[in-house]
Amino acid sequence: MGIPAVPVVTAPFEDLVKAVAFKGGMARERFVFVPHPVGGQSSSTLKAYVLGPDPVTERPVIDEIMEALTRPLSEEEQQTGAIEREAPRLVEPGAEEDLLRLFLEKGWTDGLPVVLPTEGRVAEMLKGTSRARDEVVGRMRPTETQEEWEYTVEKVAVNAVMAGAEPPYFPVILALAATRETALHSSTSSFASMIVVNGPIRHECGMNGGIGALGPFNHANATIGRAYGLLSRNLGGGAIPGTTYLGSQGNPLNYSNVCFPENEERSPWEPFHVQKGFRPDESVVSVFRGRGFSHLLGVRERTWQEQFVNLVAGITPSPRANLTLLLEPIAARMLEEREGFDTKARLSRWFYEHARVPAKVYWDYQLVINYIEPLARKGVEPFASWLDLPDDALIPRFPDPEGISVVVVGGETNAYWFAADFSYLKSQSIDKWR
Repeated sequence: MGIPAVPVVTAPFEDLVKAVAFKGGMARERFVFVPHPVGGQSSSTLKAYVLGPDPVTERPVIDEIMEALTRPLSEEEQQTGAIEREAPRLVEPGAEEDLLRLFLEKGWTDGLPVVLPTEGRVAEMLKGTSRARDEVVGRMRPTETQEEWEYTVEKVAVNAVMAGAEPPYFPVILALAATRETALHSSTSSFASMIVVNGPIRHECGMNGGIGALGPFNHANATIGRAYGLLSRNLGGGAIPGTTYLGSQGNPLNYSNVCFPENEERSPWEPFHVQKGFRPDESVVSVFRGRGFSHLLGVRERTWQEQFVNLVAGITPSPRANLTLLLEPIAARMLEEREGFDTKARLSRWFYEHARVPAKVYWDYQLVINYIEPLARKGVEPFASWLDLPDDALIPRFPDPEGISVVVVGGETNAYWFAADFSYLKSQSIDKWR
């Protein structure tokens, strides 16, 4: 503390870092900006960045650094105090088209029309839970560096109404809000979220875990997923591109996320929530984060092993085992009956043991350089032990077999199934939000 410092940031993140500094009580933080990108650039290019001009101010970077470190604090920079934020509960009444335009202009929607959250509609949604409307459900933020926003049962109900959800779905939406995990994680690599529901509430809500479960064919699946995105936007601060959302390309799955129930009745294995320590008769929602899907055409008897390894070959290694297998029930039973995978854990172990990457390739992945190599150099296992392996040694693409998830879903019209680069985050009981 008391040691002068100046953050050096690449130019595209100007709005983000200034917003983060403001929220952290450092509204007058001194920043110096350099060109973008940094990753993958040569040392000569990076040196030129530092010796060249700041792309924001057009002043020499070195001069700005020295000045920021040595210039005394101005009177404005020494100001203290709190900034009050007002959040009115109601907006002024108006015509429907005007209110819809207001919601769109304020950034309260996902770009699509919403159901206007009138007091009557919100009151009806609140009938889906026994919890008080002013009870705090949790806090959420788009990244660990951002400010956490607190929200109540009523605020979650507002977003559930906007998404078009029904009161019976509300406990699921409250449980999602209680995970404190945002559906709009502010990563430059454009994450999306996946929601898996287990237990009796699947049937109470009329959710679809059969034909078309991952598509836009079921009201409960679609609106629960959309409500999660809207509450993450409006209650968790994840809505402004360039400031609180940084996905370089974005992800079409962000519209309503991927939301479906596990097809427990047609699975040869125990349900996903039971694997996580819940009772079979409990209703539970589980949240995953990833980017997309790979598709495998069936479970061939002669070459299924080679096809399975090829299927996940495009998934970049990460510190956590970012693989979720979405097994169609026919495919699941083929693996259980014909190939002897009598538990999900055995199938996860198989992928851990067989999906491997040569060390030379592994340590050259950009995400490995960014996130795994620093852990390895700090002595974190198993990564530390892999650093000294020869170039041709094989390293597991997924470092923890217990992190490889298996969920059964589909309507048994074909044995086609998906592998997804989604990582399991956490599960939340739905029953306590009834």
